[in-house]
Amino acid sequence: MERRWCLLVLAATAAAGLPGVRGTVEVMKDVTLGFGEALEHCREQSQLTEEMMEEFYHFWREDFKFEARAVGCAIHCMSRYFNLLGEQQRMHHDNTHKFIQSFPNGEVLSHQMVGIIHTCEQQHDAETDDCWRILRVAECFKRESQAQGLAPSMEMLMAEFIMEADV
Repeated sequence: MERRWCLLVLAATAAAGLPGVRGTVEVMKDVTLGFGEALEHCREQSQLTEEMMEEFYHFWREDFKFEARAVGCAIHCMSRYFNLLGEQQRMHHDNTHKFIQSFPNGEVLSHQMVGIIHTCEQQHDAETDDCWRILRVAECFKRESQAQGLAPSMEMLMAEFIMEADV
């Protein structure tokens, strides 16, 4: 009886669309894909080669290398594109919260993501080159997201890319 009650509560919660039901990995996937929409806009400005563009799509893979300054420049450009940076070229907390919350159930992950980014920024604050600093922050963000079980799998992202390509 207790098990049936739990299933009923879960089903009702899912039907009500409460934020905690949709997995944080799914939200992270949506935020990743949404953020990635600015990549083409930033390609030339960041001097990304075709090879680096392709590599960029593998950001969440374990073996992704954070070696190219141009990738950091692209992330910097993409962050500016969505108005996620303040005057000091550091994360604008309010705008970043709003950006994340603009995705379905983004409020589930907003504070956690902003906290991770903020912590990573503090660790790399001494780096004066914006592109290198943001690249190191992205690397830290990825590691911490993976450690917390928030990172989407490459299979999940690739399935989404394929679905979007078919539209």
